[in-house]
Amino acid sequence: MNPLPLAEFAPAGSLPQPTCHTPPMNAPTSPPPDAATAIGAWWNHFWFLPAEALLLAKVRWLAGGLALLLWWSYGPDLITWFGPQGLVSPEVSSQWRPTYGLSLWDATAAPAGIWTLYASGALALLALTIGFGTPVTAVLAALFFASLLHRGPMLAGPADDVTALILWCLAIGRSGDALSVDSFLAARAGRPAQPPGVRNRIGLSLLRVHASVLAAAAALAQLKGDVWWDGSAAWWLAARADLWMTNLAPLLANAEYLTNLLTHGVTLFEIIFALGVWIGPVRRSVAGAGLVAWPLIGLLAGEPFWGAAMAIMALACLAEE
Repeated sequence: MNPLPLAEFAPAGSLPQPTCHTPPMNAPTSPPPDAATAIGAWWNHFWFLPAEALLLAKVRWLAGGLALLLWWSYGPDLITWFGPQGLVSPEVSSQWRPTYGLSLWDATAAPAGIWTLYASGALALLALTIGFGTPVTAVLAALFFASLLHRGPMLAGPADDVTALILWCLAIGRSGDALSVDSFLAARAGRPAQPPGVRNRIGLSLLRVHASVLAAAAALAQLKGDVWWDGSAAWWLAARADLWMTNLAPLLANAEYLTNLLTHGVTLFEIIFALGVWIGPVRRSVAGAGLVAWPLIGLLAGEPFWGAAMAIMALACLAEE
């Protein structure tokens, strides 16, 4: 005879009840983080996290002023270069420019037309700098500047190329939302301030990418030269006839250790900058150092405007995240 179950003799509720650890069917579950998820989150954060326009507006002021200086430098010889009997004919220009490169100056060789386009580009750059009609003038300024470089590509220097990149990044962002005539007029009309925007983040992120790539390219180019390995490159740069600081070459000629320090310091900084702008804990410190180091490197290399343009890009790397 089988014994009766224990439950038959136990009072109701006196036995311990079994516990169940199975979650309810409708309970939300989160998958464990993996590399793909982390990369996707970083990508969205880097490109699409809305950003304030203030920093991009500061970039606009500095880049606009630099672009106006570079634009003005073409003025005295504009007809000599691009006129009817100019030294740079459209045929010569087309052989230097990219395959699909176009220029507004291709439409005319008459002095009146050339000066009209030149004045229109100056007005667009000025309007961008002060932030007037920025959504339109930012695109026009970038277009005019690129057209001038395409009309005489052999005349463009490093500063022109970097400034063109900055102007196109400004055309993507909404830099006119702050420190601009547009924002002043909007406040006078009682319109609310513009919230942070994705376009601002894209513009700032593009500037950081270009700043890192240009610094890495400069460092790699230097590592291919013997004078950068033996430490004498700083003297060769200072000895250039067109350098502003003409007294630097004799000083470096009698100071071997200082010359070596400057030479290797430039390359080391460029490597640190190219990598450091991607490392969160040191990013802002590296970008802040670039505000001072890039202009000094530009002076040493005889390219002060290029150094200023690189410093403007370093400013964009200070963006909050």
